[in-house]
Amino acid sequence: MRRHVQTLLLTLTGAGLLHTALLTDTYLRYVRAGSRPLLITSGVILLLLGLAAATRGGRRPASPDGDGQAHGHAHGHDHTAAPRVAWLLFLPALSLLFHAPPALGAYTAARANGKPVAVRTAFTPLPATSPLPLTLTDFTRRVQQDRSHAVRGRTVRLTGFVTPAGENDGWYLTRIVFSCCAADSQIVKVRMYGTEAPPADTWLAVTGTWHPRGTLGTRTAEAALDVADARPVAQPVNAYTDDLPLTPS
Repeated sequence: MRRHVQTLLLTLTGAGLLHTALLTDTYLRYVRAGSRPLLITSGVILLLLGLAAATRGGRRPASPDGDGQAHGHAHGHDHTAAPRVAWLLFLPALSLLFHAPPALGAYTAARANGKPVAVRTAFTPLPATSPLPLTLTDFTRRVQQDRSHAVRGRTVRLTGFVTPAGENDGWYLTRIVFSCCAADSQIVKVRMYGTEAPPADTWLAVTGTWHPRGTLGTRTAEAALDVADARPVAQPVNAYTDDLPLTPS
């Protein structure tokens, strides 16, 4: 890979990062929203490095013997050439501009274990709203840790995407949560009962009550819902958080 090609790679990568972080929401497929300034900064630096390399590309320092070109080929080959495999670096650079990789979804979630929710020792009383909007994490925590059994008999509304369970044709309502980026994503899943599995990756607002399995308020309780109603909703712009449910459309 010659110097001018390396320069082009720097420029394309910088432009791709800026396009992804400034002009689209695609970056949210890979990192948390708070990482956007870092992506923009990285894109600017790479773009400036590429432009600087292009400006200096025509200048070659003279060798001490006054014949740099002859000296450079004294051994019969060019030591500045990069391995041919380096050409593969163009693929991710071009994908940032023209064809972003698909987002994580049911395929990933079906092959990963659910995320253990953090332990909470105290719970505030639940509001009287019905149906009660809860995140999948909060619902799981209430089912498995709240000794007051506040969710017993309560109608709740959860929002996420469909992941086939893989056994007995069941399904989960799912969220993928980024701690930092896609590489450290965690899966939160709540098992659904009472309806056939909708198509994978469908975003739904599901209303129902806790499916009694195990002892409520302990780890034996299953994070599961008896479905009363399931309505399609638009996928949120930032789909990789476990935010409060969206209003059904």
